[in-house]
Amino acid sequence: MTAENFGAPDESLNHAVASAHGGGHAQDGLAKLAVGAIGIVFGDIGTSPLYAFRETFAGHHKLAVDTAHIMGVISLMFWSMMIVVTLKYVAIIMRADNKGEGGSLALLALVSGRTKTKRWSTGIILLGVFATALFYGDSMITPAVSVLSAVEGLAVAAPSLAGLVLPVAVAILVFLFTIQKSGTARVGLFFGPIMLTYFAVIAVLGVLSVIETPSVLWALSPHYAFEFFLIDPVRAFLALGSVVLAVTGAEALYADMGHFGRRPIAVSWLFFVLPALMCNYMGQGALLVRMGDAALASPFYMLAPESLRFPLVILATAAAVIASQAVISGAFSVTQQAIQLGFVPRLRIEHTSASTAGQIYIPLVNWMLMAMVLLLVLFFRTSSNLTSAYGIAVTGAMTIDTCLLGVALTRLWKWPRYAAIPLLALFFLVDGAYLSANLTKVPDGGWVPLLVGFLIFTLLTTWSKGRKLMIERLHEAAMPLKVFIHSAASSASRVPGTAVFMTSAADGVPQALLHNLKHNKVLHERVILLTVKIMDQPYWPEEERAKQDEMGEGFYRLILRYGFMDEVDVPAALKPIKSCGAEFKMMDTSFFLSRQTLLASERPGMMLWREKLFSWMLRNAESAMEFFRLPTNRVVELGSQVEI
Repeated sequence: MTAENFGAPDESLNHAVASAHGGGHAQDGLAKLAVGAIGIVFGDIGTSPLYAFRETFAGHHKLAVDTAHIMGVISLMFWSMMIVVTLKYVAIIMRADNKGEGGSLALLALVSGRTKTKRWSTGIILLGVFATALFYGDSMITPAVSVLSAVEGLAVAAPSLAGLVLPVAVAILVFLFTIQKSGTARVGLFFGPIMLTYFAVIAVLGVLSVIETPSVLWALSPHYAFEFFLIDPVRAFLALGSVVLAVTGAEALYADMGHFGRRPIAVSWLFFVLPALMCNYMGQGALLVRMGDAALASPFYMLAPESLRFPLVILATAAAVIASQAVISGAFSVTQQAIQLGFVPRLRIEHTSASTAGQIYIPLVNWMLMAMVLLLVLFFRTSSNLTSAYGIAVTGAMTIDTCLLGVALTRLWKWPRYAAIPLLALFFLVDGAYLSANLTKVPDGGWVPLLVGFLIFTLLTTWSKGRKLMIERLHEAAMPLKVFIHSAASSASRVPGTAVFMTSAADGVPQALLHNLKHNKVLHERVILLTVKIMDQPYWPEEERAKQDEMGEGFYRLILRYGFMDEVDVPAALKPIKSCGAEFKMMDTSFFLSRQTLLASERPGMMLWREKLFSWMLRNAESAMEFFRLPTNRVVELGSQVEI
């Protein structure tokens, strides 16, 4: 990536989003959107019953399978869903939308501008970036644990097939990542009906079990959760590390708000998904009350009669694939926004749908995710082992959301302290307890998402800091534009046509322009200094896209503004512009890009190893020509060396 390719980092550093689909939900009916939300938004949290209840009793910190512990766990799960999902996300955080879009980094976009000091602003930005890094760790573990736990039902339905669990899981995951290139629009049509069927089935199975042991209904009372901590405080605390698996995917409700809107997601959660999940969890609890340790192998699958276990395996596997698909699409979306906002080098982005802007495919991200997911499956081998690595990334992101929510309540919405402090104290208590309990999993596999998160955090911050330093170095050597126009316009030969020089700086002469004049000794009749800026809202109105300023002597300063979820298409944006002289014709227009070769130096800025890392990332970035959709036969790249 060159400094000429994007708006300056300080214009966009505070803004990103965790979802890249959006818009249009106002025109659709509430019921239709609610069904769509069930198909896409709730896949992750919907597959939690496959493993969450089992792991609480049979995981790394085993619990006694007795009535007190069973009731305590059900109570903890229910009130976790009520506090974390219903109160925190659905009732409060989802009100903090950025022009209809949600996600940890959309929340960051809302609150970062409200901080008064640079110290606080920097800290908030780093929190948002770290939440993004943790998301990548989560996006690797979710497909692995969801698909593996679903396929493990084969061993429950027919113990003789236990040896096929790992090969079948690997085959499904390879197939899932292989079809990403063709897009998911058609497959997505089936997501809603499949997930509706899945939630209905698990609810019915749960209800049938509860009917046999109706006493588990009393577990909805919070006093059973408190009693759990009173009779066995250490085990209760450690159990939180598995109980939190019941709310993994809660952040997706907020991140995917742009797909459907707040109301459809809230309706789906309150009136369908939450009841279905709790029916199933109580059903599993009732089964354990009746059967004890005999049901621990897989209380989810043992809820079904033997004759229905194979169909349930197929249905659960389909739900796990849908949950995985949502996470993979989310990884593409986050990466696209990170590229636009200057946190990640340019990568090749393919659009898989002509009608839906958000349907994208990023080959490098897809294959790296697939490699990591397969490594996790082959290394941990069982979903029980994988759950030890699951939860840390999720609880970390949830805690960061609470931090950002604190700023939103006090700075954005101006809540009085007597209202904000108790609510935040509750959220920090719950998030802190879950995060602390999950940190005990670090030796058993919890280090995986943390390591991935820190590595990606290093890459994101190195690229962002490196770009900023490179632009500063180029700005130091830049000639004032008015001086250049005055001296060069009268002395250089002018040739027909239009030259567009891409620049991130709001002033100064682009390096490519200086090099072109130096080597070719000519200037075009019309010279456009073009800057692309990514703004702090998801979409920017097309009629306000261009902002231009005539500099005299055939020179024009042109700024194209895009939302952080818009697709950048420079030729399409230039076509309707009539105020920069004649109409733009691509056959008469040449685009000049500057490609820098970095020289790592001892100058203050970054440590030498980070400078070398940034230089390597720069060399491996995709061409700016493809990102801006420039015509291949109209682009000229001119190189220079820069010390950072």
